Amino acid sequence: MALAQPAAPSEAKVLTISINDVERQMREEPKEEFDYSQRSQWLRAAVLGANDGLVSTASLMMGVGAVRQDIKAMIITGFAGLVAGACSMAIGEFVSVYSQLDIEMAKVKRERQSVGARESMSTEENENLPNPIQAATASALAFSIGAMMPLLSASFVRDHKVRLGMVAGVSSFALLMFGGVGAVLGRAPVGRSCVRVLIGGWLAMAITFGLTKLIGSSGL
Repeated sequence: MALAQPAAPSEAKVLTISINDVERQMREEPKEEFDYSQRSQWLRAAVLGANDGLVSTASLMMGVGAVRQDIKAMIITGFAGLVAGACSMAIGEFVSVYSQLDIEMAKVKRERQSVGARESMSTEENENLPNPIQAATASALAFSIGAMMPLLSASFVRDHKVRLGMVAGVSSFALLMFGGVGAVLGRAPVGRSCVRVLIGGWLAMAITFGLTKLIGSSGL
């Protein structure tokens, strides 16, 4: 009976080197998993900014439409709400993120002083720090995109009741869209998110319309 011949020393050495190379490569190049916590931050800011722009502008237009049938008054009100809201979002986000940047910079300075390091900040560290200008621009842009939806929906409708219906309908569809997109990208329940965002928008528009109608009917 023939016995199995052992592997030649050279073959065993090559096999050992190949296995070691694979193991070293797996240790040096681990699989990178997407950080959903980081994505949820910018996603939350974008969705909230667009949702705020949509709800606030639509509510303003519905409130004006409750007491005025003039299309010009509604459009001017919506446009003023877009500009004022975008500026407010940008300034608020800039101040908030700049405060966060100051905290992060102070933390880095304390850590370097504790270890006695004097080197300049690396490029990677710079990229990880919050950027106030980018945050302000993104917030203003997201708000403006949301506010443009009800504004454009009413711009070409002359009939007063149809115009109010268009603002409410387009805003409702956009609210569902924002809620669904945010839920899908953030890995949250889609139905619950859509219903929550839609009901919140309806309440804002209904309260603004009702209170403005009440005040207008009282002759104030």
